[in-house]
Amino acid sequence: MKANRRTFIKRSASLAAVLSVGGMHAACVDSETRQAAKEVERDAGMKFALMMGPTSPRVPYARQMDVLHAVSGVQRIDGLDPWDPKAIAATKAAWEKEGIKWTVVEGPPSLGTLTKLGLPGRDEEIANFITFMKNLKQHGDVDVICYNWMPVISWARTTMDRPGRGGALVTSFNNEDIKNRRITEYGEVSKEALWDTLEYFLKAVVPEAEKIGMNLSLHPDDPQVDSIQGISRIMNTVENFDRMLNLVPSKYSGLTMCQGNFALMGADIPVLIRRWGNDGKINFVHFRNVQDISGVLPSTEFTETFHDEGQIDMYEAMKAYHDIGFRGTIRPDHVPTMAGEENTRPGYMTLGTLYAIGYMRGLAESVSKQERRI
Repeated sequence: MKANRRTFIKRSASLAAVLSVGGMHAACVDSETRQAAKEVERDAGMKFALMMGPTSPRVPYARQMDVLHAVSGVQRIDGLDPWDPKAIAATKAAWEKEGIKWTVVEGPPSLGTLTKLGLPGRDEEIANFITFMKNLKQHGDVDVICYNWMPVISWARTTMDRPGRGGALVTSFNNEDIKNRRITEYGEVSKEALWDTLEYFLKAVVPEAEKIGMNLSLHPDDPQVDSIQGISRIMNTVENFDRMLNLVPSKYSGLTMCQGNFALMGADIPVLIRRWGNDGKINFVHFRNVQDISGVLPSTEFTETFHDEGQIDMYEAMKAYHDIGFRGTIRPDHVPTMAGEENTRPGYMTLGTLYAIGYMRGLAESVSKQERRI
């Protein structure tokens, strides 16, 4: 996932200077060096991606923007489980037809309530998850599986149409609005229980991931509150992520740097990127901005924002990814719904996503060129 980009550029420049008197050979080397430097600069060496399926109306936009990586699930094919080799191969072929490389699965199949709550049937779920990993490596291009440890209640917001900048609609969360909701059918689920089930899962799957080179990438709880309707949350602090990384230490057990959630935990995002990134723990990035409106951290009330507003210094975040040599997949996340769009999928509409990609590319080009001036 990492490479020392600054050393590479300096070596390339020195090589070109030494060979500059060598005629055609030097010209060829210089041309190759310029091309290599250009490739390093494009998106700061990262894999810009969109979350979409092969038949999504976003695909033409992705090609036109030169965003040629996808975060995608497996296509549904009648009679086939999503971990079946034929389903995975068909999904890869569909992406290849579009000229886009499928690199990340987000929200994997066969990892649900049974596993996260330790209920009967979890061993079968875990076995299917391992099969899914192996078939992804053998029949697809995916090298990252992004998963979460939020049983029963996953991503949650209390408002889906809060007015944002210029009347754009954003999602927001206020813990006061949900704290008195009834507990779920699973009753009170303790933090200790979730730590036990997470460790059980990691002990089963990490050794298998090591054998095939699959990167497991745990996403933080969203929202990062203490509990929702009796279901505790454990991936809601930086310290707990450090604890998770030490449960079954492995280069293939890492995390998804979802900037918004970690910022709402109170983390300094560029500092955290460098700390975990230099340890090789960041496998996947959700490039996203938020604003705490509760006045306390961890935040109990917050709102999503456009990428160029909010509390995170996005330039410094992009510079941190560049400085650690992150070369993995990075995608925009949780964008506003803009004028002319129906708010049919809050946080994931098209216009805000296109705006976010342009903003990200500008930041990436800026940090790349800034380094070359040093």
